Amino acid sequence: MNDDVLDEIQRRVLWLATRIVDAANHDRDTGDGVKVGGHQASSASLVTAMTALWFQHLDAEDRVAVKPHASPVFHAIQYLLGNLDRSYLPKLRARGGLQSYPSRTKDPDEVDFSTGSVGLGAAAPLFAAVTRRYVDAHFGERPHSRFVALIGDAELDEGNIWEAVADPATTGLGNVMWLVDFNRQSLDRVVPGIRINQWRGQFEAAGWHVVEVKYGRKLAEAYARPGGSALRDWIDRMPNEQYQSLFGLAGPALRKQFLDGAPAEVAAFVADIADDELGPLVTDLGGHDAQAMLDAYAQCDAVTDRPSVVFAYTVKGWGLPIAGNPRNHSALLSTEQVDALRTANGLTPETEWDRLDPATPAGIRAGERREALSRPPRERALGVTVPETTRVRANKPVSTQEVFGRVLVDLARDPQVAPYLVTTAPDVATSTNLAGFINKTGVFAPTEQRSWTEDRMLRWTESPAGQHIELGISEMNLFLLLGQLGLSWDLSGQPLLPVGTVYDPFVLRGLDAFLYGTYSGSRFVVAGTPSGITLAPEGGAHQSTITASVGLELPGVTFLEPAYAGSLDWLLCDALGQIAGGGAPAATAAPAEDGAYYFRLSTRPIDQAPFEAARARLGDAVLRRQVVAGAYRLVDAHQAYPDLADAPVVQLAASGAVLPEVLAAAAELAEEGVAAHVVDVTSLDRLYRAWQRTLRQGVRTATVPSVPGALRSAFADRVPVVTVHDAASHAMAWLGSAVGAPAVPLGVDEFGQSGTVKELYELHDLLPGSIVNAALAALALR
Repeated sequence: MNDDVLDEIQRRVLWLATRIVDAANHDRDTGDGVKVGGHQASSASLVTAMTALWFQHLDAEDRVAVKPHASPVFHAIQYLLGNLDRSYLPKLRARGGLQSYPSRTKDPDEVDFSTGSVGLGAAAPLFAAVTRRYVDAHFGERPHSRFVALIGDAELDEGNIWEAVADPATTGLGNVMWLVDFNRQSLDRVVPGIRINQWRGQFEAAGWHVVEVKYGRKLAEAYARPGGSALRDWIDRMPNEQYQSLFGLAGPALRKQFLDGAPAEVAAFVADIADDELGPLVTDLGGHDAQAMLDAYAQCDAVTDRPSVVFAYTVKGWGLPIAGNPRNHSALLSTEQVDALRTANGLTPETEWDRLDPATPAGIRAGERREALSRPPRERALGVTVPETTRVRANKPVSTQEVFGRVLVDLARDPQVAPYLVTTAPDVATSTNLAGFINKTGVFAPTEQRSWTEDRMLRWTESPAGQHIELGISEMNLFLLLGQLGLSWDLSGQPLLPVGTVYDPFVLRGLDAFLYGTYSGSRFVVAGTPSGITLAPEGGAHQSTITASVGLELPGVTFLEPAYAGSLDWLLCDALGQIAGGGAPAATAAPAEDGAYYFRLSTRPIDQAPFEAARARLGDAVLRRQVVAGAYRLVDAHQAYPDLADAPVVQLAASGAVLPEVLAAAAELAEEGVAAHVVDVTSLDRLYRAWQRTLRQGVRTATVPSVPGALRSAFADRVPVVTVHDAASHAMAWLGSAVGAPAVPLGVDEFGQSGTVKELYELHDLLPGSIVNAALAALALR
């Protein structure tokens, strides 16, 4: 492609990206006095690399994650390609406009990977490639895709980057390319020294192919002349801060700064170079040479047995008057500087937002690339029906963790559902009860692996046919992989049913990636197990207390905490059914949910008889509907204790492993003449959302809020409530407001310690006696 055409395009991209930020800050009156912001300098450093990608290198099937602060460049490119309406350009960071950072779910143009929390957008394409390798092995090869991440060099300080690079599951991915915007500046400063040798070594040690694009063609030609090697040695040795300072200088001042400390042979070499030519020469970095970047991309394409990383030397603020300034990260060009840039690009206020003239070579190229990069729509629904139940039964006390594994094995026997199930865990597959599923389906590996040991309990057979992806001990990697498995319908053209497991206390270690996946619209199931102080002997370090609150509060996540085998069976089948349906509501579920499902489970075996009694009382259809909606009355005191018809009434609401203590407390209260209903809350999340929907409807319409059906059926009486939870007490405390009655919340509000379940429940007031006293206190509050 003609260099002049690419240069014309990149100059227009630079202008539009700069003006998009300028318009957001100078053309729009927000009325609140809060700075809108934007990143003109951070965008400028990637203009050349991104122009070369979209206007030359990429194919329609390639997927790209864009550095968060380069979002204006991305939107400028999409506009020039005809994929974004002009009306959005002045609406960066405005309601309904272009997002601050690329967003799959909120931007009007098509974004492959959300970015924003630095480090995660870089790793996402890596795990999307892991997903593609799995999809190709199980469902036939898809059209070839390259998975590209454009990242800032400061992002390499994020620990999750190196967790992803080092994980065995990400090795050998020849369709991955990371492009590091090596501008040697962070948010606060010019970085002292250059860490390229350290980073190169770390990537190479992990088996990556490393390419450096350091010099543009002007410098390369100068180095080839007699004496040019001295110039190269000096530029390579020059302190980073000194080199960066050159971009703010010109003429004799630049020459003086450049030669400060330089050997005499360097001064002699540049003596005959005019002042107005010296600056463009010595600042000619490879990251701003389109052909150099295209050559680097081709080198990466040629290496197909491992991932590649390109270090593109750039300057922050390239092409702008703030280039190289140590504090230019969030700096904004003045109106006068923008006016000058507009004029330099041959534009006027009337033409500044125009696309490239379609009759010119640049405009023709834009039209060709739009056609070349167009994609057909993707279908997110799987097209199979997940059964409502596997009819799991338990004739003896059993834990929810055990039942979770049994239900997965039963689903793996279903010929419709089985091919699409894929599980993953960060080295905890067997201890979270995935062994049965692994025995049935095997472990995924790109090639057949020989097994050197025989284990009658666990057949760890690794092959391309396996359906479990094992990860190293990294909860960040778990959620990054789940996030990409849950987007496989879009990024790999194949919907899946992803299921992950993790020790519940360590959900928090992967929380940033968990949030990233759900913000991106990913759909998967994750089980945190075991959980709470019920994991008694393990002590405070392994006892999760705030994860229920996290699950309840995370947008795009449905939090579920069943106590009994039958309810877990229904809830897990419903969750997978919603994923398979692409978000369509299940027959008996709440309104359609679009996101992930988080099950908080336990290793405590509990008696299943109370649930079976409720099943006999209500019938399967009614009970399932209430379980899926979020709560049901496990014990109806008026039916269980008819002689207490006129007695004081209290409601005991609980989730998960504490139900045996709550049932015992209800029996004690009956002996004391108090009728205690027991409500098993299977999903605090669904109950809370139903309550909030009615409240907000009332607020917005100035009407009296109604009581949602799920709450009305489980809490039929407006009587005092005691909430009991092996988690922070506040997670359930809102139920009193929802029911409209006094409430006493019991839970775990301190770090736990080692002991027996009974000892720890006693410490945190979760034994029947404490629950009885709480119920009497709640009655006294009426």
